[in-house]
Amino acid sequence: MTRPALIGDIGGTNARLALVTPGAFAPHDILSLPCADYPGVVEAVRDYLTRVGATGDRAPREACLAFACPVHSERVVMTNNHWDFTKTAVREALNLDLFKVINDFMAQALGVPHVDDAELVTLQEGTTAPHAARLVIGPGTGLGVAGVFPGRHDWIPLPTEGGHVTFAPTDEREQNLLRHFRNRYGRISVERLLCGQGLLDLYTAHCSLKGANPRYDKPAEITEAARGDDPVARDTLLRFLKILGDVSGDAALTMGARGGVYLCGGIPPRLLDWLPDSRFLEAFAAKGRMSDYTADIPVHVVTAPWTGLLGAAEALHNPEVE
Repeated sequence: MTRPALIGDIGGTNARLALVTPGAFAPHDILSLPCADYPGVVEAVRDYLTRVGATGDRAPREACLAFACPVHSERVVMTNNHWDFTKTAVREALNLDLFKVINDFMAQALGVPHVDDAELVTLQEGTTAPHAARLVIGPGTGLGVAGVFPGRHDWIPLPTEGGHVTFAPTDEREQNLLRHFRNRYGRISVERLLCGQGLLDLYTAHCSLKGANPRYDKPAEITEAARGDDPVARDTLLRFLKILGDVSGDAALTMGARGGVYLCGGIPPRLLDWLPDSRFLEAFAAKGRMSDYTADIPVHVVTAPWTGLLGAAEALHNPEVE
């Protein structure tokens, strides 16, 4: 009997786990388990395997798990939940012959080439260069920035810390926003603005600049208010998308992403109805002498729900991923 492999995409709140048939990329038996329900990753995996009947001679001997935290050391300490483990201890506890641990955004990047066209919403057609890097950028809890490059046999991941580059204002409004944020935080990275908390901070800053009292304290409330024609919430959301366009265009230039730009993470799919009428594409392309270059790069929103699992399946036997 062929044993399935275990794959997972684990964040601060939920552990998304699945099985994959060797040689395939389509995850099956997908479950999302609350991390708070388990003392650690071993207990969560064991419960998952019991639920899907992958025990005994069906128990996986290979696994690739992606975690929303730094994973370069032997010890992995989750950033937004209580899980803390060593790779060796997990491999031994689960009786694995192969155990790969990758960063969750690397999993997103490696998953993008396996997303069906039906799960991509194209914002800019452009011209896809077949042997060029692809940029994957995702605002959610933070701002992930990574790339993938088509190697001779496998996709080569290009991990970065691009979410932590310095925010560069492009107009007077953003100069005022920068001054507001500097007074609070000091140095301002693009991640400070382009994430869920960043949307909330942008809203508070807009209220301060307009002399209005903040009415909302959750990002989802700001989005809902913008749909209801709250002018400050609307300005905030449109500014968020404009800055995302600036940053995505800069990153595309840096990476030479003529293979396309893929917006993923928790936020872009929720703002599909806003993106076409925002200044995202204008800001993405507005790069002076390089504007023709950026205006010809395809830009897509990834709506696939399990991109990280696809990336974990890709990483499992990809020799470019240690």
